Amino acid sequence: MVLRGGDHITLNVDSSYNQDPTKKSKSLRRLWRQLSRCQRSTIYIFGAFIICGLFYVVTDNDAKTSVVNQPEDVEIPKKDVLVNMRNDPRDVDNELPPNIGPQENHVLEEPEDTRNVDINVNNLSPHIFSSKVTKRQEAVIDAFKHAWKGYKTYAWGHDHLKPISEGYHDWFGLGLSIVDSLDTIYIMGLKNEFQEARDWVDKHLHFDINRDVNLFEVTIRVLGGLLSIYHLSGDRMFLNKAIDLGDRLLPCFESESSVPFSDINLFTRKAHAPKWSPDSSTSEVTTIQLEFRDLSRASGNPKYEKVVANVSRHVHGLEKTDGLVPIFINANTGQFRSYSTITLGARGDSYYEYLLKQWVQTGKTMDYLRDDYMEAISGVEKHLAKRTAPNGFLFIGELLVGGKDFKPKMDHLTCYLPGTLALGTHVGLPNDHLKLAEELLTTCYQTYAQQPTFLAPEITYFNIQGENSNDMYVKSNDAHNLLRPEFIESLWYMYQFTGNSTYQDWGWQIFQAFEKYTRVANGYTSIGNVKNAANVRPKDMMESFFLSETLKYLYLLFSDDTKLLDLDKFVINSEAHPLPIYQT
Repeated sequence: MVLRGGDHITLNVDSSYNQDPTKKSKSLRRLWRQLSRCQRSTIYIFGAFIICGLFYVVTDNDAKTSVVNQPEDVEIPKKDVLVNMRNDPRDVDNELPPNIGPQENHVLEEPEDTRNVDINVNNLSPHIFSSKVTKRQEAVIDAFKHAWKGYKTYAWGHDHLKPISEGYHDWFGLGLSIVDSLDTIYIMGLKNEFQEARDWVDKHLHFDINRDVNLFEVTIRVLGGLLSIYHLSGDRMFLNKAIDLGDRLLPCFESESSVPFSDINLFTRKAHAPKWSPDSSTSEVTTIQLEFRDLSRASGNPKYEKVVANVSRHVHGLEKTDGLVPIFINANTGQFRSYSTITLGARGDSYYEYLLKQWVQTGKTMDYLRDDYMEAISGVEKHLAKRTAPNGFLFIGELLVGGKDFKPKMDHLTCYLPGTLALGTHVGLPNDHLKLAEELLTTCYQTYAQQPTFLAPEITYFNIQGENSNDMYVKSNDAHNLLRPEFIESLWYMYQFTGNSTYQDWGWQIFQAFEKYTRVANGYTSIGNVKNAANVRPKDMMESFFLSETLKYLYLLFSDDTKLLDLDKFVINSEAHPLPIYQT
């Protein structure tokens, strides 16, 4: 053999050596002793190389075998959908990601780090929202974080926070404040808050609870919230939860008329009319279509869309007062309650909203819904729209006794209407609807501005006879403010479509009033009296819609980017949850 260094070794072995093992062993030992120390070292090194080479070949083959035999269900880390989120709302990144302009709503291409989040199901990609934040938006983020901290400390996993008594209120036992807030947190870019909310939904949100829930409220808050954050984040877990909930709600539609029962036990899946009445609210049975339709489109199962489409077609065929509907309907007979009130406030409001938004959601293909909406707005102008004395503020009143008596009363809930009217003009409906929206929005603003707290009451009455100099007045029982979002919602729509910064300034005034009169140590509270700045009578309740709607709409309103949430791509449900617009 040839060794490193050029040394040669010649071995002369006797021919009889192979016949005697003892001689062989002695001869090898003799030869080894005859080698120099350098030659022995060289042989050691050469042997070590051979052994290492053999070990590498064996281990490499084992590794390849283990990869080939790896189970198909081994979990592989997923990309983090939260890459665009900030830990601190004041850590504002003034630079947008490459190739992203300030006036577009964008899809996140490929987030960087890893987390156990299932994304890109059904070709979905997480949406990224601009990291440019105005000073007013920063203030809203601070408000949200303050409210969230109180909720997390005293009410985590429960429906609502009681911020003064440091407790909680459970309505359905579904963690409403968490599920309702998911898309608000995502849009604001609060990474830590989103992760803890997502983890709670994943591990603790279960629907097999032996408890009655309201179909409408659970649909707009929970089903809508899960679907919205699924579309924004791409996380399949949220869709799976939504499918489970949708299946549990379906028995509500097993009535003789196809009009759904209002309540259902999620565990037994037994549906029934409300305990206080044989009838359902008209708005409740007609304000579930966006969510159930989206559930069908997202899951690929048409059964959810089918049942709500039946409801819409059924109500379409019922007799109305120039497109206006009574506020109660019976699930068994499928008929409106005779002589019930007609209003765009409580129990009637979102019926009209969802006529337009269903048409928008389906790519303007369901024309009978658009026609019903158009007829209803004409009916509003004919029967419900009146002016005050002496200043001529436009408001929307109510018809009592089946449409015979007019009542000059308007719920704060009705202040959603300017935003809906503005959306209608944006999608091609008559421009005179925008004029109606502008005038009604001014009246809604006055319901705030004319109170010493600069906060609107739940209900306002209007002077139409000229008996005194006040255009509006508030009864003591109606003077509470529940942190409602409807006026802020309409301000955002109007700012989106007109670019008029006055609407931002109005929103800022109201936000400051919320800060002054409703902010408490552990969150925000509804108040009992907007008419007395010295004694607002806190009610110790922060409902989930304050996080889901009020603060979200304020955040969107204060953005310099009117396309931050693009209304050509999304339709917003009645709880401020964005859902995609489909083209067919």
